[in-house]
Amino acid sequence: MKKVWLMFMVTVLGAVMIACTTESPANDSGDESDGQGGDGEFTIGFSISTLNNPFFVTLQEGAETKADDLGVNLVTVDAQDDDAKQVNDVEDLIQQGVDVILINPTDSSSVISAVESANAADIPVITVDRGADGGEAVTHIASDNVAGGEMAAELLVELVGEDADVAELEGIPGSSAARERGEGFTNIASDSLTVVTSQTANFSRSEGLTVMENILQSNPDIQGVFAHNDEMALGALEALEGAGAEDVVVVGFDATDDAVSSVEAGRLAGTVAQQPTLIGEEALDAAFSVLNGEDVEDFIPVELELVTE
Repeated sequence: MKKVWLMFMVTVLGAVMIACTTESPANDSGDESDGQGGDGEFTIGFSISTLNNPFFVTLQEGAETKADDLGVNLVTVDAQDDDAKQVNDVEDLIQQGVDVILINPTDSSSVISAVESANAADIPVITVDRGADGGEAVTHIASDNVAGGEMAAELLVELVGEDADVAELEGIPGSSAARERGEGFTNIASDSLTVVTSQTANFSRSEGLTVMENILQSNPDIQGVFAHNDEMALGALEALEGAGAEDVVVVGFDATDDAVSSVEAGRLAGTVAQQPTLIGEEALDAAFSVLNGEDVEDFIPVELELVTE
């Protein structure tokens, strides 16, 4: 009996030792450095120019919703309209080992070094809404800003007439959106309107108000204003209403909720709808395609439309 009992105990102890030393694949932590994480999901980094602008907040929300649908991780960093911070943010995303980096540049030139850093790390880059002047991006997702500027100018011509005196509020100098919207506007305005002044207000509502107040001092008889985005347009509108110049026609760009409400109220004459939610969704779709080894077009346009009362 003692021998039987001893053999039984040896067998049990042996089984326990085997169970403790055998590695189970189900318990593998999957600790990886490629940004995918233990569950095998991809991680996409998104450097956005600013989240202090309703347009880019909506764009980010579109990206987040699509990321959830696709089952990927999205890490968003806010550059706060600071060129140097954006470069540092992208470097941080590279160090985190993300699989793709989406960049919405604060400035198309300043962002070059960030794009090149990602290129050197073999991380695909996709530019969103604004392009980069250098480095290699696998694709660019944006509206046709030139066409949008032309649409805005054509609306002004329709509302204020040929050769009317108008002002242009420009976006952040150096950004592709400001250059392209200005180019489109000039394509029409150079032949059909008299642009008495073009001044930057940096895509800011508060600066739009201040710059418009200054413009009115030297050009009190202007009949129309084109602003490169809705924030500046709404600031200009506030300045005009404060000066009793409600008859001046103002056209914006982006179709933010505030701007559309202003159009519906008969204050803002119109805005070019850029569909930021769709831009964010398209950016995630493109990133997912790249991660799965699929070819994508160099430029993925997002349709524009004009919003008027």
